[in-house]
Amino acid sequence: MRLISALCAAALVLAGCVPVEDAANPTGTPPDAGDSVTQLGQLTVAKSGSMRGYSRERFPHWRDTGRNCDVRDSVLKRDGKNIKLSGCNVVAGRWVSAYDERTFTEPSGVDIDHMVPLANAWRSGADKWNDERRGDFANDLTRPQLRAVSASSNRAKGDQDPSQWKPANRDFWCEYAVDWIAVKHFWRLRVTTAEKAALSDMLDTCPAVRE
Repeated sequence: MRLISALCAAALVLAGCVPVEDAANPTGTPPDAGDSVTQLGQLTVAKSGSMRGYSRERFPHWRDTGRNCDVRDSVLKRDGKNIKLSGCNVVAGRWVSAYDERTFTEPSGVDIDHMVPLANAWRSGADKWNDERRGDFANDLTRPQLRAVSASSNRAKGDQDPSQWKPANRDFWCEYAVDWIAVKHFWRLRVTTAEKAALSDMLDTCPAVRE
């Protein structure tokens, strides 16, 4: 992964390569709130684009991750505790949904949320990508783009941005904003004026920003 990122940084002009400033951090560790304020200021602000041509099939997921396992299984294993497997498939465990603090022991009650929803990404610039790059976005295990949450909170969120929907768990607002900004910054996606204002308000809940 480090070699690929380095090659992409060296050839930034090629479509789909990692931006130079992000190539130095291939682990995808979310930035602190101070970094997020800077990154938010660097995002392009524009009106939301059209949904013309959109479908979830334009963002192929979930990708195979080996041994009859896919990206969904990988996120369930990463985000859960006391995981039980049948082969490579996750069949039980314990998950706490950061969005609403609900706890689950059956994977059927858990959805894998795209932090920046696919439809939002489409309206924010992903409509100009090819399907391979959209697949990279939809299966991104490196950035904070995928999270195991309650099915009900994921479906309530839908394709809404932070100006339209926020997690019921206000203690998670800081991390939610940090993660949303990190994803949009890496993938060079736009934000609307209302979205940017909401993200700024959510960053104000971060201890480092309040201080």
